Amino acid sequence: MHDITNLEARGIPSVFVASSGFKDAAEAQARALGFPSAERVFVPHPIQDRTDDEMRQLADSAVGAVLRAITRAV
Repeated sequence: MHDITNLEARGIPSVFVASSGFKDAAEAQARALGFPSAERVFVPHPIQDRTDDEMRQLADSAVGAVLRAITRAV
């Protein structure tokens, strides 16, 4: 979330992407950093044991949400 707030502060539209297991932590950190409106997209958790094909499927399923979020961020 630090990277996202830094990029946004420099005028670079950004989206935070993480697995759903980090949703509460991401929201708390965004509030703590003074940027509660930071755009976020969450994919199903966990991801560490997924195969390359499973990771591609997660990315493919999330790309629409990322594009919508980055468009809102502009």
